[in-house]
Amino acid sequence: MTQNLARTAGELRAAGHLPRGVKTEIRENLLAALREGRNPWPGIVGFDRTVLPQLERALLAGHDVVLLGERGQGKTRLLRTLVSLLDEWTPVIEGSELGEHPLDPITPESRRRAAELGDDLPVVWRHRDERYAEKLATPDTSVGDLVGDVDPVKVAEGRSLGDPETIHYGLLPRAHRGIIAINELPDLAERIQVALLNVMEERDIQVRGYTLRLPLDVLLVATANPEDYTNRGRIITPLKDRFGAEVRTHYPLEIDAEVDLVRQEADLVAEVGDHLLEIIARFVRHLRESSSIDQRSGVSARFAVAAAETVAASALRRSALIGETPAIARPIDLESVPDVLRGKLEFEAGEEGREDEVLVHLLRRSIADTARTR
Repeated sequence: MTQNLARTAGELRAAGHLPRGVKTEIRENLLAALREGRNPWPGIVGFDRTVLPQLERALLAGHDVVLLGERGQGKTRLLRTLVSLLDEWTPVIEGSELGEHPLDPITPESRRRAAELGDDLPVVWRHRDERYAEKLATPDTSVGDLVGDVDPVKVAEGRSLGDPETIHYGLLPRAHRGIIAINELPDLAERIQVALLNVMEERDIQVRGYTLRLPLDVLLVATANPEDYTNRGRIITPLKDRFGAEVRTHYPLEIDAEVDLVRQEADLVAEVGDHLLEIIARFVRHLRESSSIDQRSGVSARFAVAAAETVAASALRRSALIGETPAIARPIDLESVPDVLRGKLEFEAGEEGREDEVLVHLLRRSIADTARTR
């Protein structure tokens, strides 16, 4: 697919190729999709009039973004969709650690190679899937993991400890000219969050006092749960200030959107009719509105998906026992949902011992509501 593309920096320059920043690249590709009527967010359901317009404005403005919302609202799925806004192929210096542009090297090693080889600097083409990096914030994440540290192997090879080429680059520098996503940002220790300040404001990194400036070109995106119930940590104020946009996500607002989401995401082993999926969608809606459920932890969209898969599995089991072909779900299969999925919910303290009663009542109410609408 890349056989006709430039193989050296000289060929690239002769073709009139000019480097552009990743935020400019995303902005231009997003604008092209909007002008042509193409959907830039395949697989994203229920955000068309709320979340997506806000996110598109943030990207067009060139802002780093944090998505704020409860669990199971599709935050990570949405971030991964950003990859489709990158160019399918982009040139990089062959062998460079940070995937630098052949006409714009930033590391001491790549600059030295560019000076020595000139137009003969070898070029390879990187697919956009390789330009997205994701990190789950955990308490054991270190500054070295994100930014970098001295590589003892390179020092042992005889290089001076002050040589910038002894640095082992972390995840952020390696995302140069791409997208770096940090999931559950508040879980990152506050002293580690401080290491992100330079990256987001000055677009450079500092490693153990090295006088090294790397003008990184990255789009930093993150997810977080609302701070009013996240007791594990918080986003420090200086870091929060550096995010250009904070976008709130939500659960599907319409029953039809919830049904579409379940139909899209669930791996159903038997046929499940739309009327049963509507019951499940209403059941999830009632759970999210119930005072018996701890709403601070939310009722994930994964619950609806798991419920539909459980109903399908119940139908498949019955078909195997009685020889029913094909396996088709019936309303009786809904009875399996409360027993199997009760552990996915957090109940209020005063509801201890009433969990089954609450779930059965809400399920019956969902069946009645669906019957009335149909």
